[in-house]
Amino acid sequence: MSTTEPEQFEAVDVVDELVPPAGEEIHLPGGSILPLTVAIGITLTVIGTTIWWVWSLLGFIIFAVSTLLWIRDTRHEVASLPEDHHHH
Repeated sequence: MSTTEPEQFEAVDVVDELVPPAGEEIHLPGGSILPLTVAIGITLTVIGTTIWWVWSLLGFIIFAVSTLLWIRDTRHEVASLPEDHHHH
């Protein structure tokens, strides 16, 4: 029984060397109101098709501006990631 114990410990040591520490490569974006404003813009655009065309125009403008701001923020956030960031 004592002959299998060292083999088990060796396997665990090898696995520990291969696995990076938990949470080291995780990146979560910060909070943003932009997804909500995109949803409001889409909603106004759809509602405006049946109620009044001005609502559609206003909704489309809100949608377009919010989407462009969201893309800009995402590009800045991705650019600020560490250089050794790898996609798996």
